[in-house]
Amino acid sequence: MRLIVLMTAMAVLSIGCAHGQRPENRIYVISDDAHGVGTALGTGGAGFRDCDAEHVKCFDECWNARTLPWPHTKRDEWYNEYCTRECRKQYMECEKENEKKAKELKFSRVDDAVGWIREHKAEVALGTVVIIAGAAFVITTGGSGALILAPLAL
Repeated sequence: MRLIVLMTAMAVLSIGCAHGQRPENRIYVISDDAHGVGTALGTGGAGFRDCDAEHVKCFDECWNARTLPWPHTKRDEWYNEYCTRECRKQYMECEKENEKKAKELKFSRVDDAVGWIREHKAEVALGTVVIIAGAAFVITTGGSGALILAPLAL
């Protein structure tokens, strides 16, 4: 019995703390004014393309083309399949390009995060989660309308 208790105690001690990291209790002011936040959403600081809109436009242009590609002579299910296939290729290329440009909002220092958010204020949305040295923060507004980086307590 003592052996079981000793082994259990050793197992618990070797595992260590099982609770998560405590959230930081400090709030960082990014800007005194939240004006302009989210005005360029979807760009993410890297000029993302709207692949869905491009796909719809591609299909419309393909389907409504004046001259049909050989051997198509009418707009039927075969032509629909052709337009779907060609536009899917363009859509996948667009998605791959966007994936290459994607940048996660992860920083090792608070100063770096605050500086980046100040420079890209129009490209982030309120509620965006930012990871700084493993701690989660959220971009929000204070009661006075200031743009702040507050700890995210889960």
